[in-house]
Amino acid sequence: MEGQGFVHKPVLLYETVGSLNIKPGGIYVDGTLGGGGHAYEVCKRLGSGSLIGIDQDGDAIRAASERLTPFADKVSIVRSNYENIEEVLADLHIDKVDGIYLDLGVSSYQLDTPSRGFTYREDAPLDMRMDDRQDRTAADIVNTYDEGELYRIIRDYGEDRFAKNIAKHIVRAREDKPIETTGELAEIIRAAIPAKVRATGGHPAKRTFQAIRIELNRELDVLEHSIDAMIRLLAPEGRLSIITFHSLEDRIVKASFRRNESPCTCPPDFPVCVCGRVSMGKVITRKPILPSQKELEDNSRAASAKLRVFERAAGELPPQ
Repeated sequence: MEGQGFVHKPVLLYETVGSLNIKPGGIYVDGTLGGGGHAYEVCKRLGSGSLIGIDQDGDAIRAASERLTPFADKVSIVRSNYENIEEVLADLHIDKVDGIYLDLGVSSYQLDTPSRGFTYREDAPLDMRMDDRQDRTAADIVNTYDEGELYRIIRDYGEDRFAKNIAKHIVRAREDKPIETTGELAEIIRAAIPAKVRATGGHPAKRTFQAIRIELNRELDVLEHSIDAMIRLLAPEGRLSIITFHSLEDRIVKASFRRNESPCTCPPDFPVCVCGRVSMGKVITRKPILPSQKELEDNSRAASAKLRVFERAAGELPPQ
């Protein structure tokens, strides 16, 4: 059982664990520990090795700590954001690791617990914080961003074709009173979308809620600014495996992996490289690994999941 009611069915579980090429004596980092589903499978394969689990969500930390009790002698759990992985490992006196993996999906627990403010299906305070120690909430974004800023995040992070109208409706509605609950926001969004579109698509608020969540928790910024550091922390032939659920996440991972594999910035007509940039390793997944048909049948939330894997080069590399 997962502790504290924290339920999250791990996506691409065996594909991800298999992609790490786990050594029984290796050191691995789960940067998005969640309920500990992936971590449990990794720990089963460890002998003298160890796992460091990182998560910024207090509920996840409690749940994973309970779930991983059988492996307490080889697990260190730290409440932090994976963007701080260098500091986390330094505090544990760890220089290099054999594998790092991220599952960038929002947990079922977070989505389905009304008080967390992620869901558009029930009325609750507009929160959406992955880390409840941070002051800013979704309500702050909804009530303080100007119309242009709201339009930008709904268009870019929600990929909603009605972003301009939704932003306009939000600004108009908050002129009367602050928008304080998920139910209020969902109703405002519903009114901004044409009736015939509402009748055919999914929930009209889904994309906007996603956009606000990504903005509030800096999800894309954290990912973009962390990949290079994670690759530098890998031991020779160590692997970084990342599961994405959003096209923008996948684009960041794909581009970052490709840049680390082929970092040369010299013009293509130069006969030899003079920039001095050295490849950090190779991309293992030329195409992303996708969920099987059976997994899709068992877990509809796996539908947009993609797994990409990078392997650090063998041998020592010069400082980048």
